[in-house]
Amino acid sequence: MTKRILSGIVAVAAICSCCGNQVEADFGKVIPLPERIDTLGDGHFILKNGATVSYDGSDSLMTRNAQFLKDYFKSDLGMNLRLEPDLGSGAAVQLAVDSLASGDEGYSLTVGDEGIVLSGGSPKGVFYGIQTLRKAVPAQDAGCSRVSFPLVKVSAEPRFAYRGMHMDVVRHWFPLSHVKRYIDLMAFHGMNTLHWHLTDDQGWRIEIRKYPELAEKGSYRPGTMIGKDFSRFDDVPVSGYFTQDEIREVVKYAADRYITVIPEIDLPGHMMAALHCYPELGCTGGPYEVSRIWGVMPDILCAGNDETFEFLEGVFDEVCGLFPSEYIHIGGDEAPRVRWEACPKCQARIKAEGLRDDAKSSAEAKLQSYFMTRVENFLQTKGRKVIGWDEILEGGVSQSATIMSWRGTEGGLEASRLGHDVIMVPLQYMYFDYYQSDDFDNEPLAMDGYVPIDKVYSFDPVLPEMTEEEADHILGVQANLWAEYIATPEHAFYMALPRMAALSEVQWLQPELKDYGSFSDRLQSFVKFYDRDGYNYARQHLGR
Repeated sequence: MTKRILSGIVAVAAICSCCGNQVEADFGKVIPLPERIDTLGDGHFILKNGATVSYDGSDSLMTRNAQFLKDYFKSDLGMNLRLEPDLGSGAAVQLAVDSLASGDEGYSLTVGDEGIVLSGGSPKGVFYGIQTLRKAVPAQDAGCSRVSFPLVKVSAEPRFAYRGMHMDVVRHWFPLSHVKRYIDLMAFHGMNTLHWHLTDDQGWRIEIRKYPELAEKGSYRPGTMIGKDFSRFDDVPVSGYFTQDEIREVVKYAADRYITVIPEIDLPGHMMAALHCYPELGCTGGPYEVSRIWGVMPDILCAGNDETFEFLEGVFDEVCGLFPSEYIHIGGDEAPRVRWEACPKCQARIKAEGLRDDAKSSAEAKLQSYFMTRVENFLQTKGRKVIGWDEILEGGVSQSATIMSWRGTEGGLEASRLGHDVIMVPLQYMYFDYYQSDDFDNEPLAMDGYVPIDKVYSFDPVLPEMTEEEADHILGVQANLWAEYIATPEHAFYMALPRMAALSEVQWLQPELKDYGSFSDRLQSFVKFYDRDGYNYARQHLGR
C-alpha cells in the first residue's frame, strides 16, 4: 500500500523520545517530505550501536558520504557506526549508486528486515538520502544505542535543479564560522546553491590581489545609519573581508556537501566601495565614500571609461580562479543612469556604439546592456555563464544570460518568453529580510515587508500562464537574506528559520504533493533539530 505525504503515515510514535536507549524513526515527519513512502510490512529494523555501513571505497565521493553518515549519527545520537569500504550484503546500511535511479539527485531508501539500502542516481542523490535518513530520527538530547526504523521504501527526486539560498555579508560582516553553519543548514534542507553577495556600496568583502585597496580600504566603513533614520549614524565601524584562502575553504566546504557557491559582484551600480578605492572609475572622479546608508546611490561605474572594463576583467579573472561555478552573478540592479546622461565619456560611448532612444528604451538603458554584455563576453572566455537581476532585461540582454526575477514574477515571465533561463526570487514571497509576523513592533528590525511562512510555502515558481516551453526555462527558486538590519548570526538564523523549511518543500515537491497543514504539523517536531543544533529561529507560527 502506498502512503502519500501525510503526517503520521508510518505507524510509529508521532514525537518519540529516547526511551530505554531506543528511538523510533518516522519518515512521515521529514522536511522536505519524500515524494513516496511505501510501507513494506508491520515489522521494524533495529539499527544498533556499532553497526556496519558499506560503500564503494574506490569512489571518493561515496567514501565522503559514508563518513558524513557516520559523523551525523555520532553527533546527533551518540551512536558509533563502523565503515566498511566494500559494498556487499550483510551490512546494516548499504550506500550505493544506481544508474537506474531517477535523476542524479534522486534517491531510493529501502528498509528491510535485514537492513537499509540507500541508493541514488549519483553520490549527490545518496547524500540527500542520508539527510532524509538522519531527519527520520527525532532530535535527541541524550545518546541512543538503537534506532527502530519501520519497513518502508522511500523515494524522492527534487522538482527543481536550482535550489538556492542567498547570503549577504556586505551590509554586515559575518565570519567564516557563520558561513559554514549556514552551508550546513542548507545541506540539511536539501539545497544545492549558495548565492554569495560579496560586494556592494557598503563594503567590499573579497580579496582581489591585483587591486589590494578593495579589501584593505573598501571593506571598512566608520559607521552605519541608525535604524531607518537616514540622517543619524552610529560610530561603530564595520569591517572584514574574506581572503582568497578563506574563499577556497568555503568553496570546498560547500562542495563537500554538494553545494555550489555562486559569487555576486554587483555592477555597474552598488559600487561605492570600489569607487572609494579607485575614484577614477566613476563618472565624476569623486571623492566617494563607502556608504553608511542603505538604498540606491546615483554614482555607478563609468561605462565610457576603458579603465572600468580593465578593472572588471582583473577582478573577474581572480574571481573565476576562486569559484569553479558554472555561473557568475553580475548584478545589474538598481543602477541609476543620471551620471551617464551628463558624462562626456559615456555619451561618447553611446555615439560610438550607435545607441539611440526608442519607444522601449533610452540610449542609456542600452548603454547598460552594452556594459553587461561586454562583461559577459569576457566571462564567456573563462567558460562561464552570467546571472543578472531582472533589470538587465531593460535595453536588451544576451540570450545566454540567466535572469533572477526579484521585483516580482513579471520579470521571470518576460524572460522565459524571450527564451532566457530564470531563477525565481520574488520579494513578495522570497525575501527573508522582510518581517515574518505582522506584529512589527515586537519583531527584530527588518525591511518593510511581510512574508509569513505560509506565504513562502504557497509560492509556485512555475506560473499558471506559462506555456510548457516557458516553464522549462524555470531553473528553480531561492530566498534572499539581505543584511541591512541583520548584524549578528543569531538574527540571521532567526530570519531564515523556519522559513527555509517551507522553501525546501517549494524546491523539492511537485505542487500536487504540497500540503501546508501537513507541513505545519511536521514543523512542530522538525524545529527540535534547530533547538538541538543551537540555531535561533522564529516561533510565531508554531503556537509557542
